[in-house]
Amino acid sequence: MSAVKYNTQVLKRTFLCSKGLIYQLKAAAAQELDELCFLSAQSMPNLKVSEHFRMVKLLGEGSYGKVMLAVHRKRGTPMALKFFPRQSTSLTSFLREYNLSLSYCTHPSLTRALGIFFSTPSYYVFAQQAGLYGDLYSVIVSEAGVNEDCVQRVMSQLSGAVTHLHSLGFVHRDIKPENIFLCDSSCRWVKLGDFGLARAIGTTVRAVWYESPFCTPEVEPAKEPEKEMERRRNEGTEEEVEDIWISVEPCIDSWALGVLVYCLLTGCFPWEESTHDDRGYRKYKEWFDREAERDEKMRDGEWRGEEDADDYIIMERKQRDNPPPSQFEGLSPLVMTLLKELLHPEPKHRGTPEEILSYLGGPWLMETEREEKRKAEEAEKEARKMRERGGVEEELLREGRGER
Repeated sequence: MSAVKYNTQVLKRTFLCSKGLIYQLKAAAAQELDELCFLSAQSMPNLKVSEHFRMVKLLGEGSYGKVMLAVHRKRGTPMALKFFPRQSTSLTSFLREYNLSLSYCTHPSLTRALGIFFSTPSYYVFAQQAGLYGDLYSVIVSEAGVNEDCVQRVMSQLSGAVTHLHSLGFVHRDIKPENIFLCDSSCRWVKLGDFGLARAIGTTVRAVWYESPFCTPEVEPAKEPEKEMERRRNEGTEEEVEDIWISVEPCIDSWALGVLVYCLLTGCFPWEESTHDDRGYRKYKEWFDREAERDEKMRDGEWRGEEDADDYIIMERKQRDNPPPSQFEGLSPLVMTLLKELLHPEPKHRGTPEEILSYLGGPWLMETEREEKRKAEEAEKEARKMRERGGVEEELLREGRGER
């Protein structure tokens, strides 16, 4: 059995054993976070921003508000100040994001709050570590992606960060390039941030469908109600559509990480939305179902002779027999196997973020695979020549005589 298969099986067993513990932690974590929010609400000061901070520049803005790079006037410390408009932000949601970032984001690749929070007449504000080199979205070249070594560095860090967050009983729910911040220009240190949608594992939330590949396929049943609600709003109808409710589970983040891997490698998205209305997703789902059927037959013993084969040879054979959809052209059998784990249409069978670690080091692009094979063939040719000429010792003797 190869290292990839062994490591994946060990990780799955470990995950199943720890799953019960995670669900126990969930209740405690959610309760502890609520208590932290209650206590911090009693001690939140009112400050005038200009008296305590010097604004440097705008780092980002969105529907949540804005983030400014600032310097603390007394300490001279650079930091990011995140401003939430009081008119559109509840105190509860502000304090939840602040306390979660302060008390639970202890992994080096999670953006942590700095213990400074306050209100102004217009905003709720807290300070956090600043990503001085922008976000991951800014380095993705359209239709080209990012250097493969860089992709693997980023995914290695995010695997650890998200696994850490899950172990504490929380799901991020909004992993995307815009929420991954760079601490250097080469992506050697990245930090996942923006915990506004993070919730405790097992929390029941209203299913919200949105047109994005990061939206999981299990939310598809909410698509029609969302569109119907929008239609009624446009018509001025007061009648509401019945909500669909789902449980917050770690597999939501696994899906997002799978889409992110594809996005970083190609500079594109695999599909526009994860529904059967989308041609790209439908082609992927048909390919995935054929793969699942073949895997089932292998488990039932209908295919012989592959038990002793190398894992990568099996992956290559599968990719030849059942080529992935055209949008995956150029991706290696190794990374397609990883994507099949993370982008499993059935949430309960989806792989964990930790499984990414089992696929690091190997080629994720066919171009890289071909280059590695070329180098291996050249090395083998050189070794064969040396053997024919009498081996390494004879070669060294010849080189020594040449030097003299």
